[in-house]
Amino acid sequence: MIVHRFLHWIANAPAERRPEAAHALARAYLHSEVDDEIQSGMEAALTVLLDDPMFDIRFAIADALASSPRAPRHVLLTLAGDQTEIAALVLARSPLFIDTELVDIVAAAAEPLQVAVASRPLVSGAVSAALAEVGERAAVKALVGNVGATIARISLRRIAERFGDEPELRDALLARPDLPPEIHQMLIRRLSDALGNLIVLKAWVPEDRALTVTREACDRATVALAAESQSEDLAALVEHLRVTGQLTTALLLRAVCAGNIGFFEAALAVLARVPEARAASFVRGRIGGFRALYTKAGLPPRAFDAFSAALETARRISNDGGPADRYRFTRDMVDAVLARYRDITDGEMNELTTMLRRFAAEQARDAARDYVREASAA
Repeated sequence: MIVHRFLHWIANAPAERRPEAAHALARAYLHSEVDDEIQSGMEAALTVLLDDPMFDIRFAIADALASSPRAPRHVLLTLAGDQTEIAALVLARSPLFIDTELVDIVAAAAEPLQVAVASRPLVSGAVSAALAEVGERAAVKALVGNVGATIARISLRRIAERFGDEPELRDALLARPDLPPEIHQMLIRRLSDALGNLIVLKAWVPEDRALTVTREACDRATVALAAESQSEDLAALVEHLRVTGQLTTALLLRAVCAGNIGFFEAALAVLARVPEARAASFVRGRIGGFRALYTKAGLPPRAFDAFSAALETARRISNDGGPADRYRFTRDMVDAVLARYRDITDGEMNELTTMLRRFAAEQARDAARDYVREASAA
């Protein structure tokens, strides 16, 4: 009887009072301690109000019920098919939707509803995968920035493939602490290519010079990324570089001269198809074992002495108590390699020695900047 009186009243009430009354009814349904008959009556009244042509009434019901696990499921399902603003409110909050329903919604819904799903307090890996594959730009951006979203490695890769050229999404991906190194490197490469194309388009420098500069900038960032990566992530990073044609002799020599022996060992393990522990034992052992591993990895024979000299220098510096600073370490490493190739005329080795000279100059400039910063801070 109470519910019938309520429906009669709300049908004839002033327009400004009707949404408030609908909201109060929904709150009462969730929080009032009443018998089953009255509870069923309130649920029936809420169901009837879903057909009310007044937007504000339906929105009020959605606002009251959306976050509660006790809300009537059929009411929320109906509201999820309502106008965009109402549907988005429900999809962003309600814990009653299962992954299968959310995946179907992502596949068929317009961007605002995808954004709502991506913004939920908790987003499962399955829903994230659907958004990564078919989500619109704004939805994927919301997903990447959602700390409550579980995003699998393969989904992060798919997002990087689809949106890696868009600055905002690229920055959002790079800001994630769980971004795998190989995907981080993919974004670095995309950014490097974009900068190279811009330099060529603007004719700021000749095309071959632009390609050299951007390639070496990408290599420098990759070596730095490898140095910061966990050892268990290095194999995936190396495999990504191999597949994309970036695992070059120049990159590996730069890494060794920067002291990142672990990355070099991981690369040899992947290239030679041997366990990483075995590769490390050869690199750190006798010269004959290292040469055999180097040859099996398919690296150029002419560059073997360069790697050997760098590794010998790294061992000597370590035995002497470690590098005094990053710049002196790199300078000693580069000088040791260049000493083996002082009179070289071979094209490939010429290119490597030129790269190393530029690398040493970069390190010198970095050391000078560090000195100035420390002096200013003091």
